[in-house]
Amino acid sequence: PEMRGKGFGRALLVHLAKIARERNCGRFEWAVLDWNEPAIEFYKRLGAVAMSDWTIFRMTGEALDRLAKERSGP
Repeated sequence: PEMRGKGFGRALLVHLAKIARERNCGRFEWAVLDWNEPAIEFYKRLGAVAMSDWTIFRMTGEALDRLAKERSGP
């Protein structure tokens, strides 16, 4: 929190945007927790748009172990 408002976040995203354009990327994406309103507002001020049609999935623990033990391929 003590580093907020010092321009580091903007500088990071500016740098990433430049890399994206240099590499002919049409976009870059990232995740933010829905309760993190200050970050969401910051991203919106930069021109980012929330993608409500996407859902992020996570797999951990036993489910990850179980899937990793499966044989890959048909």
